[in-house]
Amino acid sequence: MADLLLTHARVFDGHRYLGGVGDVLVRDGRVVSVGGAERTPGAEVVDCGGALLLPGFVDAHVHPVQGGLERLTCDLSEVAAEPAAYLGHVAAYAASRPDLDWVQGGGWAMAAFPGGLPTAAALDTVLPDRPAALVNRDHHGMWLNSRALRVAGITRDTPDPADGRIERDAAGEPTGVLHEGAMGLVLAVLPVADADALHAGLLEGQRHLHSLGVTGWQDAIVGAYAGMQDTGPAYLRAARSGELTGSVVGALWWERERGLEQVAELVERREACSHGRFAATSVKIMQDGVAENGTAALVEPYLDRCGHPTANAGMSFVDPASLRSIVSALDEVGFQVHVHGLGDRAVREALDALEGTEPLHRHHVAHLQLVHPYDVPRFAEHRVAANIQALWACYDEQMVDLTIPFLGPSRAARQYPFGDLHRAGARLVAGSDWPVSTPNPLEAIHVAVHRTAYGDPGRAGTEPFLPDQALPLEVALAAYTSGSAWVCHRDDAGLVQPGAVADLVLLDRDPFDAPDEVGAARVERVWIGGEAVVGG
Repeated sequence: MADLLLTHARVFDGHRYLGGVGDVLVRDGRVVSVGGAERTPGAEVVDCGGALLLPGFVDAHVHPVQGGLERLTCDLSEVAAEPAAYLGHVAAYAASRPDLDWVQGGGWAMAAFPGGLPTAAALDTVLPDRPAALVNRDHHGMWLNSRALRVAGITRDTPDPADGRIERDAAGEPTGVLHEGAMGLVLAVLPVADADALHAGLLEGQRHLHSLGVTGWQDAIVGAYAGMQDTGPAYLRAARSGELTGSVVGALWWERERGLEQVAELVERREACSHGRFAATSVKIMQDGVAENGTAALVEPYLDRCGHPTANAGMSFVDPASLRSIVSALDEVGFQVHVHGLGDRAVREALDALEGTEPLHRHHVAHLQLVHPYDVPRFAEHRVAANIQALWACYDEQMVDLTIPFLGPSRAARQYPFGDLHRAGARLVAGSDWPVSTPNPLEAIHVAVHRTAYGDPGRAGTEPFLPDQALPLEVALAAYTSGSAWVCHRDDAGLVQPGAVADLVLLDRDPFDAPDEVGAARVERVWIGGEAVVGG
């Protein structure tokens, strides 16, 4: 491999903005020097033109196989978030694929529908004769048409599972949305994605992530969940064939209806699945749901639309006492634990369980929409990383219509407390949760820095959402580079410094020149181990 010489570069090194350092030299897949590099004969020279060179982004919480599959099926994620547009897209997709027994896909936004709830009756207007199952953007709910409800045998007499809910009308009839564990009621009749489909989804997901500058990631669910097949074999196939170009940690799925007998099985899976660029060294535990459907676990109950307390405080999917035993057992056999904790009670339960565990395993809690003030300093105290999904920390229809009214002013004012966590010394790592939201790190970083969505003022105009929780640009970039590389146990990645792996991204500008325009920046080139994967 010829040397790579990057000239006229401004550099963010993974921790600090260095400004115009001049030249960066890469040799044999690693950074050799930053500034003052000797120009070796035969080197490939790339003029950065004063744009920003930074480490490859590392997404610490993402679902690339699901995202790739959605891009290859009925993908609603980039359709205008309104019922007519969704129905039109479903109709066009179904007409283009008459060979499919089921119409599957997803990406619809809850905020597009009254109360966040589409109906089977609406879907029937464009698809009356074939069953359809469409997951929403956060993958905590599924929209079915009447044909799918009948095929799955879901009626007014079907009980809600312990970890989910069937949406019903006043007469008790299912209306077309399944929440959380209720999605499992349709899994027995859904077509199964075969090995080739999962492989294609992984490669499409990887291609899309690389195009946005993401060179490594942690897949937050490697296992069978909510209609998805286990993605471990797809990763192993791509790793063995050399098609896996990103460096990936797989978080093996903890089946919450089972117990500690899983630990030995997970150890076996860790050994069987890990190969090359794929390491199945983490375990994912989903402790609660999401606020929009009332399943995020809260310390105090949700409010109703009139602002009165209800009897619902959300769901702890794993009993807190059992969670402590589970985390202890996983920690003892060397697993990293990756917890979904969105509500303040779930975050507290996760921190309680992680207290006293081995810091070297780099455990982390993801999402953190609500963190009780008492628990903010505990991340640093217990050396648990705060895994943030910054894109959600802004005013949008979902926040305005489906979240704030049911939390009330006091709780709504402490959502996504990134600034407080940073000031309290928490180690920040960052991810997208794609396909829940876009995997574009620059859009997420823009929200982290400004608490507004770039290019979309949202329902509250250009007003920032809790601006005291904004992060400095250096801190937000560090979370998405060196921070997330660290949580994936890649201490020589996420950096632009001598000896680091040359996973590098060149933008089309330097956002430090105009921080208000971070979200407008675009990726020009991407290198992994010094080899071009985008723009070469």
